[in-house]
Amino acid sequence: MKKKLATLFFFLMICFFFIPFWTAFTFTETRNENPSLHYISLNDVKDFQIIFTHSIHLTDVIESYKVLDSKEIRLMSMKYSDVAIGMPSYAEEGQTLLYEDGIYTLQYNEAILPNFTLHIGDVDYRLNFVYGAKYFNLKEELVRGKSYLFEVKKLSLYEKMKGVKLNGR
Repeated sequence: MKKKLATLFFFLMICFFFIPFWTAFTFTETRNENPSLHYISLNDVKDFQIIFTHSIHLTDVIESYKVLDSKEIRLMSMKYSDVAIGMPSYAEEGQTLLYEDGIYTLQYNEAILPNFTLHIGDVDYRLNFVYGAKYFNLKEELVRGKSYLFEVKKLSLYEKMKGVKLNGR
C-alpha cells in the first residue's frame, strides 16, 4: 500500500511540475537553438503598454494592448506626436485616427494577434513594457540586438524555474 501511495505521489508531483498552470507574458529568444525564456506573471489586469522612443523623431510612441480570454493580444491604440518616417498619417480600414492637443491616436477596431516579434535594438532609447503599476525596461532586462517572440501563454513550474522572471520597478 505504501508503495502505491508513493508511486501516486511521485506521479502527481511530476504532473504538477510539467503541466502549465500559470499565465504569463513571455519573451522567447528567436534565432537560437537554445532559446531563453523571460516572463512576467499575468494577474487579473488585462491591459498593458509598450512605450518606446522613435529612433528618428526621438519622440515617444505608446502602444496599448489588451489580453483576450483566448490568450490572443488585441492592439487597442497607438499614440504618437509626429507622422514623419514610420508613423501613419491616415487611418486604414478598421482604424480611426484622431488628432488632439498635438497627439495622434490611431485606434484599431479589431487588430488581434496571436503573438509578435519584438526586436531589442542596440540604441540608447526607451523601450518599456508597462503592466499594472510596474515598468520593465526591456533594454536592461533582455539582450540588446536580439529578437524575442512575445506571446501570452501558460507556463509550467518547470518552465518558470528554467526561465528568467522580469522584475521591473
